[in-house]
Amino acid sequence: MNQKIIFVLLAVLYFHNSCSQKNNDGIQNHNASAMSTHFETATFGAGCYWCVEAIFQRLNGVISVESGFSGGHVNNPTYKEVCSGTTGHAEVCNITYDTSIITYPELLEVFWKTHDPTTLNRQGNDVGTQYRSVIFYHNQKQKELALETKEKLDTAHIWKNPIMTEILPFKAFYRAEDYHQDYYINNISQPYCTFVITPKVEKFEKVFKDMLRESGH
Repeated sequence: MNQKIIFVLLAVLYFHNSCSQKNNDGIQNHNASAMSTHFETATFGAGCYWCVEAIFQRLNGVISVESGFSGGHVNNPTYKEVCSGTTGHAEVCNITYDTSIITYPELLEVFWKTHDPTTLNRQGNDVGTQYRSVIFYHNQKQKELALETKEKLDTAHIWKNPIMTEILPFKAFYRAEDYHQDYYINNISQPYCTFVITPKVEKFEKVFKDMLRESGH
């Protein structure tokens, strides 16, 4: 299954990289220093944000990852309120990345391959609307890339069931309480980290070893 995912996503990545290269040829020498520090934001929900955070923190080119909530109708919700399932929010991570090092298609590849996008409102034993699979796009390009990769993966029948991932415009992000930030790093010996997050991280590091930062996190 992983080989099929890689093939589909590489095809999309190649197409967009080729287009980007053509567009960049004429401006390659213009303001190069500013381009090298051009930061953008991606917002993904893929189950428990502790897991999502632990994975994306390890990618070279990712500047920061914040855990929080998006997609609901309550301003500044607490973790307890979101867990009640009444706020409409999903647990998400706001990922700031350097586009000169890592691209949005590459982030999408990690997103699709590190969770099950076919389960509605759940990941593993984490059940509820707050654990739904969702991409909140920040601009038209992100929207097009998210929709394109979703369609190609669905058409390729990578998974037995259809993809349930929502693709929605980003409206607001509410940062979760401080103890949720860097959760895996600070609580690696806790049972949830040991039995749920660590196996995911280890599998991720094997598949994406060429994209990891040198320190590992």
